[in-house]
Amino acid sequence: MFVKLYRRMQDEADRGPRRVYKAGWLFKDDKTSLIWDAPKPVSFDHPRPATSKSALSCPAAIEFDRRHFAIPCPVDLRLRMVRNAQGQMQLTNVDGPQASTRPAGLQQILVLSPPNEWRHPERPMIQLVTPYVFISDEPLYINQFPPFLHYETQARPGVMLCGRFPADIWPRQHMWAFEWHDLEKDLVLKRGEPLFYVRFEGGDPAAPVRLVEAEKTPELESFMRSIVDVTNFVNQSFQLFKTARERRPKTLLVEKKQK
Repeated sequence: MFVKLYRRMQDEADRGPRRVYKAGWLFKDDKTSLIWDAPKPVSFDHPRPATSKSALSCPAAIEFDRRHFAIPCPVDLRLRMVRNAQGQMQLTNVDGPQASTRPAGLQQILVLSPPNEWRHPERPMIQLVTPYVFISDEPLYINQFPPFLHYETQARPGVMLCGRFPADIWPRQHMWAFEWHDLEKDLVLKRGEPLFYVRFEGGDPAAPVRLVEAEKTPELESFMRSIVDVTNFVNQSFQLFKTARERRPKTLLVEKKQK
């Protein structure tokens, strides 16, 4: 027994202290930022399990859930896709004057992509502009997923377009992109419910991630401006990663001091 204990202690010593990645989040702009909440770790308010063998105690499930952070939806919307007299797709706010979001406000955050940019001619794509930017000072990829761990009482009539890119060299503003498959159904979004998830991955798959609010430093703002709208000039923005890595300041993530 003592031999096994010694070997386990030796193995832990050889591995060294447990690594923790640190990632930061911030709002690109402060305008109307009060409607957007901080990213929230995915968690559920379940009753106390009756047995230790409950799914609530499954270490694999717990490990999986805690690696996701939910981005809450900022507004209540019931959207419908209709065709005009010319047969073109148009996006309509079903609630009209009763909607909590005014048309002028909706136009600032919601965009119907041009048909030539759709993946399929009969599947319109819309984008909801969010102010979220994520950053890290060590190689760390960010993944964007639909909120598949939460139950939706009204399923969305399409699929969310997912994405993955390095947060340490590409602190870009996140968009929520949606491809509308069933045009007979409305898209219902509710304030406070998860709009999408983000998940981080680094070179050590076992290392947890600590997500903190980041300070909008002059260095970070300058670097963010350098990658804004680059897709207007190149077809594959990933080809710019090498240059971005060479030009990024040594430190971009400065944790914001809590008041």
